[in-house]
Amino acid sequence: MIKKIEHLGIAVVDLKQATRLFEVLLNRKAYKEETVPSEGVTTVFFELGESKVELLGATHEESAIYKYLQKRGQGIHHVAVEVDDIRAEMERLRAAGFELINEEPKEGADNKLICFVHPRSTGGVLLELCQEKI
Repeated sequence: MIKKIEHLGIAVVDLKQATRLFEVLLNRKAYKEETVPSEGVTTVFFELGESKVELLGATHEESAIYKYLQKRGQGIHHVAVEVDDIRAEMERLRAAGFELINEEPKEGADNKLICFVHPRSTGGVLLELCQEKI
């Protein structure tokens, strides 16, 4: 079951500059910076009540974020929703005809298991399912 919007992922060209910008914009410091080598990304998180903003900076030119920035520029990359059981939610969405990018959940930032739902099947929005790792 989908519980809430967990975070909004924003792709940025210059992570340090974007972090300073969002610290002023949101009037708070980031609570976490983390590199996820398997995704080729460094993330910076800001808490906003029950939800978060995640800034995404590419660590190399082969990463999905780098390619996204080259094609679309900076801006909202994905909407992440928190789920109770990621595997059950993946199966439910597959059965409903949605196209999943990942066959199995994988490790993401901020102690999460994640799976992406392809924008082709969601009206153009990249949706990330995420579940706290136990």
